[in-house]
Parts: sequence; C-alpha cells; structure tokens
Amino acid sequence: MRGLGIRARGVLKAGSTAAAVLAALSLFVTACATGGTGARDEGPAGSEAVAKGAATPTASASPSRTPRRVDAVQLVKDDPEVSASVKRDLKPCVADEYPVDVSYGDLTGGSADDIVVNVMTCGDAVGVGSYVYREQDGRYQNVFKAEEPPVYAEIDRGDLVVTQQLYKKGDPVSYPSSEEVITYGWSATRFTEDSRIHNEYSNAVGGADTPAPSN
Repeated sequence: MRGLGIRARGVLKAGSTAAAVLAALSLFVTACATGGTGARDEGPAGSEAVAKGAATPTASASPSRTPRRVDAVQLVKDDPEVSASVKRDLKPCVADEYPVDVSYGDLTGGSADDIVVNVMTCGDAVGVGSYVYREQDGRYQNVFKAEEPPVYAEIDRGDLVVTQQLYKKGDPVSYPSSEEVITYGWSATRFTEDSRIHNEYSNAVGGADTPAPSN
C-alpha cells in the first residue's frame, strides 16, 4: 500500500504513565501494520507528482487532424469511381460485418486526415480494391484507386504504399509467385509513383511447383 501512513494528531490527555506508554505503543503498532514506512514506500520522487502537476497542453497547441469517422461501406458504394463488380460483391460476411479495412492519416496535406479503404473477400481476405479519399469542400473525393486483386494499400510515414501480389498460371491463391510494392507520394493534385520494389517468392516452401516426395 503506497503512501498510506498514519499520523497521530491528538495530544494524550493527562493520565497514568502506564496508560500513556500503552497508547503510544498502540499507535506505533497500528502505523506499522498499515505498511507506512516513510519515504521509502513512495519510491523515487517524481513520476506521479510531476504527472499530476504538469501543465496540460491547450487544444490550439496541437490541433487534431482526425476527421469524423465515416461509413466506409457507404462511401465505397456511393463512389462512381468504384467498379460495379466491387460494389456488387461488397456484402456482409457475418451479420452486419463487412470485409473492409479503414485507415485515417495525412497523405495529401489537406485540412483533415485522408481515408484509405481496402475492400476484401470474406473467405480468404483477398484485397479486391483499394481507395484513398480526400476531403474537399466538406465532402470526400476519390483521389486514388487500385482494383487489380490481390491488392492492399497502407499509410507508411506519410506515403501511400500499395502491395500487389502477382500469380503465374497454376499458382494457388495462398502462394503467389511474386509481389510489387509501390510507394506513392502526393503531388499537388494527384499521387505519383516514387518507387517500386519487386519481390520474388520461393516455390520451395509450400508453392505449387514443389515436387512431390518420392516413395
């Protein structure tokens, strides 16, 4: 128990010497039983005391960029830039749970955070569409889309990073042959490609080309 010491504030009234000694001893035993051991129980001075006494930053010092949370499913369904096939397949997986990932962050330097939406399949979570929405005049406008599955978009240190998995003929869904990782930066009114990394996957581990063991 931290910081729980007992301090006797009363003054012993006149009485016999024996009674005074017993009363003082009783106070001493009670104080020990509560775990009060002075400054040692409090630990290093600082953390709690400083935290309580620290000045709270004002709202104007660090304005929040986080927008109001939007209905990402409705945003995609109402977007004329989204293909009819993605809209048609955008259905709940369980109850009212849609296969949609949503991220908020600063990608375009606007007055509010941008919204990245990834639409996936229910069964194997394959990304079928990735979109970026930027707030303009109080409404969210589509400023990026990628609809070549499997695709997935993320915010990485202010950049838009899109991963596109590639398959060769005969590759199972769980084992693509390679992937492209493309980094985009915002340039005035649109995203432009900054870099592209191509990763080849080995077929030696779980791939379709793994030879069957001989008997």
